[in-house]
Amino acid sequence: MANIDEIRAGIGAANQRATESLGALRHVRNAIEEAGAALSQQTYGTAQQDAEQARALFAAAAAKVDEVEQAVHVAMNAADDITARL
Repeated sequence: MANIDEIRAGIGAANQRATESLGALRHVRNAIEEAGAALSQQTYGTAQQDAEQARALFAAAAAKVDEVEQAVHVAMNAADDITARL
């Protein structure tokens, strides 16, 4: 069985990986937002309703990434709580 210091180090490593994932998620969200903006720019003035729907879907996808970021933060806080109790 691991000792307290090893457990703390393992939790720290897990949170470090989670922090790295947050950077990747920000990159993903930015790329999705750029895709939506590019679509809007290219379809501006068209009468095609599905173009607006596609833009809305990009916005919804970006919002889902925001939800994932929040979930990662909650998980990291929970891990920090475990460390604080050790």
